[in-house]
Amino acid sequence: MNVLMIERINALRAEIAAATAASLDEVEALRIKYLSKKGAVSALMNDFRAVPAEEKRAVGQAINELKAFATEHINTLRDNLSSGGNDADLLDLTRTPAPLRLGSRHPLSLVREQIIDIFRRLGFTIAEGPEVEDDWHVFESLNFAPDHPARDMQDTFFISREPDVLLRTHTSSVQTRVMTSQKPPIRIICPGRVYRNEAISARAHCFFHQVEALYIDKNVTFADLRQTLLYFAREMFGRETQIRLRPSYFPFTEPSAEMDISCNLCGGKGCSFCKHTGWVEILGCGMVDPAVLEACGIDPKEYSGFALGMGIERITNLKYQVKDLRMFSENDTRFLEQFTAAH
Repeated sequence: MNVLMIERINALRAEIAAATAASLDEVEALRIKYLSKKGAVSALMNDFRAVPAEEKRAVGQAINELKAFATEHINTLRDNLSSGGNDADLLDLTRTPAPLRLGSRHPLSLVREQIIDIFRRLGFTIAEGPEVEDDWHVFESLNFAPDHPARDMQDTFFISREPDVLLRTHTSSVQTRVMTSQKPPIRIICPGRVYRNEAISARAHCFFHQVEALYIDKNVTFADLRQTLLYFAREMFGRETQIRLRPSYFPFTEPSAEMDISCNLCGGKGCSFCKHTGWVEILGCGMVDPAVLEACGIDPKEYSGFALGMGIERITNLKYQVKDLRMFSENDTRFLEQFTAAH
């Protein structure tokens, strides 16, 4: 066997085995030194041509083993540096010094989708409309008197007064848009953000979220409304939930009512949350006023319907006992992390 070639191979193998690297640049330098076209292993392959034919098999096998060993050793050095993060080049200097805290889906989004899912099972479809509206869709078509307090700038964000352009104060404006563009039967649910000119506090905000529902068809009665409300309450708060309807007033419904549910904390026995009454108010509702139907081009003699509306923040408070409304809009990950299990 060609002793000189074998000695060179063994010496090169020992040299490669002892090679170390403190950076990826040094690893690349080792690769070029030993495995590139002009590297030490390639030089052995060039000298291999002078090996006698009877020795080529043994010498060639030794060179191939050396090349495999060198490749494996260099790859190991590279992997150790990549996983260990010892190379300054691997540092991401744009990262924050503290770990980023990840939140979760917002509780208002979770409750909004749960409400929509319940009404979708009853055949309701989603309808949406603009947040910047005109007076007719927000007030006039819904039977608000010209001197109604809601038209005052103390309650409403007006963008301009001639013509009256404003930020919608309720998602009922979506209902009027649907009623003027679609013939009955109408069965829609209108989720969205609304705006009121109110001072921000733990119990009030200048913007919040509503979900309103509208059902118009022939022979729709208050009994249909009550059964819909009972189904919603039990799907949202539990099968044992009871409801009660109290007479109320809204310009766009007649008769009108406010709905209470049995307190889901004390089971109706009375606690501080329900002010020891056993009941908690959650929404307003009623039969659509014939004047509203007529204003939207629907014959009130042929069709009737009901409408209901609720604040998503209110329902979220009932489910998760959030006592400060401002927490919903602060995007504090410590607050949002509490709802991870609710997904």
